[in-house]
This record gives sequence, C-alpha cells and structure tokens, in this order.
Amino acid sequence: MNDTFCSKHFKLEQIGQGIYAAIAKEGGGAVANAGFVDLGDKVIIFDTFNTQQASKDLKLIAEKITNRTVTWVVNSHWHGDHIRGNQTFKDSTIISSQITSSKIRDIHPSRFSQQKNDIQGLENYIQSLKDKLHQTNDTNIQCQINFLSEVKDSLPTLELTLPNQTFHNELIFQGTKRCARLFTLGGGHSYCDAMLYIPEEKVIFMGDLLFVNCHPTFFEEPNPVKWSTILKKVKELEIDVTVPGHGPTGTKEDISKIIDYISELTAIAENSYQDEDIKIPEIFRDWRSPEIYQQNIKHLRELTNS
Repeated sequence: MNDTFCSKHFKLEQIGQGIYAAIAKEGGGAVANAGFVDLGDKVIIFDTFNTQQASKDLKLIAEKITNRTVTWVVNSHWHGDHIRGNQTFKDSTIISSQITSSKIRDIHPSRFSQQKNDIQGLENYIQSLKDKLHQTNDTNIQCQINFLSEVKDSLPTLELTLPNQTFHNELIFQGTKRCARLFTLGGGHSYCDAMLYIPEEKVIFMGDLLFVNCHPTFFEEPNPVKWSTILKKVKELEIDVTVPGHGPTGTKEDISKIIDYISELTAIAENSYQDEDIKIPEIFRDWRSPEIYQQNIKHLRELTNS
C-alpha cells in the first residue's frame, strides 16, 4: 500500500491478503464504509459512498494498489450513502440484488431532483450552522458543516447511476488468487441486504446489517426479527474480520452485539410506556450516535403496536 495516500473521506485499512476496508471519516463525503478486494486478475469494489468526491478517491487508490481497473462494483442496499458514488464506476459492472436495483430506480430520482433544486436552501442552512458554531465552538456542528458542504459540492454534477446487473440469492466471483461470494439472505436493515464474503481470508463486508460501536439505524423498512435471524446465520460462517456499514472494522463478536441490541431494544419497546424516557443500557452507552437510540425505541414501539 502507498503510505502517502490520504483521503479526507476515509481511512484505508488492509484487513487480509488483497482485501482493504475504507472506513468513513466523520465530516467527510463518505458517510458509510466501503472497500475493495483484489481477486488476482479482477477487482471488486463494495459500496460507493455518499458522494462522488469520496468514490473517486476509492477508485484511485483501488486501481493504484491492484494495478488494474475495477471490474465489479457491488451495492449492498439502496440507501444513498452506499450508492451515490456509483457514477464514478460507470465503466465497471455495477451489481446489486433485484430488489435493491428496483428501490434505487424508484426512490432516488425524486430525491436527487429535490436536492439539486434546493442547493440554495442547503447553503442557507450551512450558513446558519456556521453562525451557531461561532457562538458555541461545538465540534459536532463543525463535523455537520463539513459533511453538508461535501453534499453541496456533489450536487451540481451528481448523476443517478443504476446497477447494470442483478442477482437473486448468490453470485460467486472466481479470481486467480482468491474467490468472493456475494449473497443475500433477504431484508433486515433494508428491503434487501447483500454481503461479500471472502472465505480464504475469513473476511466479510456486511453493509448496514452490521454497525460497530455505534447505534444501528432502524428506518421504516427494517424487520428486527429477520435482521436478527440473518445475523445468526452469518455467525455460522468462519469469520475473523467484519467490515460494518458504519464504525470501525470488527470481529464475529460485534455481530453478537447487534443481535443482543435488537433483542434488548425489542424487549424494552414491548414493556415500556409510550412516553417513558428510556435510558441507554450500560452496555451500549459508549456507542456513537446515542440520539439514534430513542428513535429506534420509538420505531420498535410503532412496530409492536401495528
């Protein structure tokens, strides 16, 4: 690896032979994690970040390290912080599950259009945060300003680039040095979540099915029961290193922690009152994004009562 490489969007970490995790930096244009695998004669990128600025850095370093062009790009699921950098890889084969491809096609065009038509509104909001920063000197506000500025810079040239190949359950990539298995067990975090497993190196890229040391996000679509079931099946694989959608690289133990998190929150949601203020359990208190916890409780209560 080139030690002089540095991106303001992500930190590059070698996690196996020919396998690299790109861990998002706070305030950059990545937001979610990504990575790449050198199969020997071909290269796979896993997820493309939230902006084309970040994905360009990823493409640059992947091609520099492997000394070949990117062959395949995987979109783990449809959420923007995993697919908005797709346009950087127009010359590669972009792959997702059929469901993920449909969701990208159906949901993102209006979102992109709305954001492009309101760049001035975003600029005004960034300015209001800068004014607030002068009064408070809050580092969290500075991170938010940096992140929103990256989004603003991406919008004028942002193009929706859809996957051009889909799969249903599993796809095997065979290279001259190693193979990789792309597979989905259905939807847990999103409508459909795909993972990339490199068996020889015991490494798995899990997208947002896994968060490490930060609260996972439960939006409208997650199914906590299915999510937990998927994680229990993944735990049966031989795994030394896990790459989450958010947070640092982890181990199989971090999969267990999310299973416990889902179980604990589900029990709290079922056995607490609607307006009851629930304190974060000690085991999850040091995790990043604590504000997500209350949102998750609220969502699980709605699921329980529906």
